[in-house]
Formats: sequence, structure tokens, C-alpha cells
Amino acid sequence: MPAVVPTTARRRRAARGLAVVFWWVLSLGCFAGLWEAAWALGLADPLLLPPPHIFLARFSDQAQAFSSSDVIGEVSSSGAYMALLTTIVASSLRVIAGLALGFVCSVSMGLLIRYFKPFGNLTLPTITLLAPISPIAWLPVAIFVFGIGNPPAIFMVFISLFFVMTLSTISQIDSVSRTYLNVGAIMGASRRQLFLHVIVPAILPSLFMTLRMNLFGAWMVVLVAEATGVGSGLGQIVMLARNTFNSSLSFFTMTLIGIVGFLFDVALRQVQNRVLFWVPPSAVGRL
Repeated sequence: MPAVVPTTARRRRAARGLAVVFWWVLSLGCFAGLWEAAWALGLADPLLLPPPHIFLARFSDQAQAFSSSDVIGEVSSSGAYMALLTTIVASSLRVIAGLALGFVCSVSMGLLIRYFKPFGNLTLPTITLLAPISPIAWLPVAIFVFGIGNPPAIFMVFISLFFVMTLSTISQIDSVSRTYLNVGAIMGASRRQLFLHVIVPAILPSLFMTLRMNLFGAWMVVLVAEATGVGSGLGQIVMLARNTFNSSLSFFTMTLIGIVGFLFDVALRQVQNRVLFWVPPSAVGRL
């Protein structure tokens, strides 16, 4: 009898996984099917809106545009797969670096603001004032301060996350249940212990949700930074496609960005599952 329970649980997980895959395939299939139907009926110009079977079929030719060089438009001398992989890795590393830096700094800043009241009184008004500014508006500042290369792109991802996450951290700290704090105080926890062992575990699930929501925004920002000549990457390919009016290359790159962004979200959820080990798996899955 005890062996039946794990087997039943595995079957349920497998069934849920198959259901998710089914709806994903159906959703993407309907989207691609409507696009292909519009092309077949002559409603979509293949020069402006080439259907998937056109821009995906020219993989080798289009992948040659994914050069690791900073020279916009230069054709890669390496293999198509290597050029593609190098470009994707370049953009991915910038996103990872910016997200990691932004997450650590914003959570630390939020804790400091609430932990040290004078520090909070000094910094919170400025952070609140800067938070509404679009990350794109920081691009000239990034170039002026860091020049050309990886640092401006990483800074853009950082700045797109920092202010939002800082304010979210403060909000989550303020919403921690007083019951948790009272129990910790009764058990003799110091203020520092309350922050580290009560408040931080209580706010991390919501902060991970905020981080996931800003992941896609981080990809938008890094693409804009790369498109302005900050460095090689997927954003540079988008700019190349626009300048050469190559719609096939544009949609091909957009497809890659969507796939890479989805894989980032899956990886972040796996990290979330391991970091939030005290949260039930079902609750983590809904975050």
C-alpha cells in the first residue's frame, strides 16, 4: 500500500505535465496556423509578414548574421550554430549579471531603509522620485558613465529592476504579519534575528514573483541597449534587421528571444523552488 501513493503522485504529475504540453502546443499551433492561413489567403505580404515556414526554413543563412563582433552587419565567419550560440550567450550573460546585481542590491537597500530609520528617511524620497523614470531614459547616462561595451547593458538591466524591487521590498516588509514578529520577540529574537529569520523568509516568495515579472522587462531593456551599438547581442541583430529591412531575420530573432526568455523563466522557477524550500511546491508553482 505505501508504494501506491508515490506511484499515484507520479502519475498525477505526469498527467499535469502532459496537459501543460498539450495546451502549449495547441496555443502555438493555433497562432502559427492563423499566420500561415493569412499568408495562404494572400492577406499577409510575405515580404513584410513572412509566415513561420519561410523565416524558419532559412536558418543557416540568417544565423550567419549572428556575428560575435561589435561591428553591426558583419557576417560571421564561424559556423551558423556557433554564431547563433555566441550571440545568445552574450545577451543572456548581460541579463543574468544585471538581474543578479539588481536583486541583491534592491533587497539589501529595502532592508537597510527599514532597518535604519535615518538612512531610510534620507534615501527613500530620492528612490521614490527616480522609480517612475523609464529605464530607456537611463541609456544616455549609461553610455556617458560606462562608455561602450558590456557595462552599459548590464547597468540598464540593473536599473530596470533596482527601483521597483526596492519599493517592493519595503512594501513586503511593511506587510509582514505582526503575529510572526510577536512570536519571534516572545522567543527572545533580537532585531537583527527578526530581520534575517522572520522578515526575509516571509518576503522572499513575493520578491521572487516581482523578479520573474521584471525578467521580461530586463530582456526588453538589454535589447534596446544592444541595438544602440552597446555591444554584440540579439538587440544588435534586431537593429540589423530593421536597417536592412529584412523581415525574415527580424521574425527569426524575435522567435529566438521568445524561446530564450521562456527558458530563463523556467530556470528562474527552478531556482525559486530550491531557494524557497520552506514553501509548499504547489504554492511555489503559482508564484
